[in-house]
Amino acid sequence: MTAAAEQLAYTPSAVSQQIRKLEAELGLQVLARHAKGVDLTDAGRAVVEHVAGIERRLAALHEQLEDIRGARAGTLRLGTFPTFGASLLPFAITGFASRHPGVSLSVRSARLSGLLELLHTREIDMAVLWDYEWSRLDEAGLSVRELLADPTRLVVSAAHRLAGQDSVGVGELARERWITRADHHPVAEVLLRTCQAAGYEPVVSFEAHDYQEAQAMVAAGLGVALVPQLALSGVREDVRVLGLGGEAPSRRIMLAHSADRAPSPVGTAMTKILRQVAREGGRDIGTAAAP
Repeated sequence: MTAAAEQLAYTPSAVSQQIRKLEAELGLQVLARHAKGVDLTDAGRAVVEHVAGIERRLAALHEQLEDIRGARAGTLRLGTFPTFGASLLPFAITGFASRHPGVSLSVRSARLSGLLELLHTREIDMAVLWDYEWSRLDEAGLSVRELLADPTRLVVSAAHRLAGQDSVGVGELARERWITRADHHPVAEVLLRTCQAAGYEPVVSFEAHDYQEAQAMVAAGLGVALVPQLALSGVREDVRVLGLGGEAPSRRIMLAHSADRAPSPVGTAMTKILRQVAREGGRDIGTAAAP
């Protein structure tokens, strides 16, 4: 009892009071008191066994919480859209996995409306989103941080009259036939607004269902196309990519999470990596063919 009191920085009397309080709560004696001191009773030995187990579990919990605090453990559910998923996101995933191998990372890909729904239902923790200047994302309940601007490029066939140029003005394209995206895709509105700002209406010759199909139709000479730079991570050998001198709108790429939910340590770690990838890798996508 004296040794226990010294270890706990209590008086022997205080330790004795705590023991008696425990015995009163249990309805059993935990110590057998006699002239030569005290011994543990069966009940006392059972208490000691369980306390030792509790101490081990508390130590394990403390270690696990430290791993979560240090982004060495935990889970992260990330949302993305196809062109970001096919271009920059793989760099972020490999970088995150190498720095945080103990974290369970899952990724969901969807269009903008789907990503917003996943955020609001908390099926994902954060998502990479996009918008244009005429339809700024103003979603209640979300905290949004810009990652990069994704400029619009012009894709022409390798045999096109403009194929040897680095850039072109939108006004020079008034007589071109255009390939755009089907199903009211946002890039169709980019095309319409860009051409109307230059004083003409675009003549659409084909509506593609993805950017690779659009490139194939461009390569076949069916028309030219406006494409976000992030969609040019895989450029065909029989097409060329030209700059537009800022005459076509860029889209804003953002990272969003619920405003009422502070990012977890692993979420903060992924945010840092995504910002780094956007800063260092964004200018490399499609630049082999465009200035």
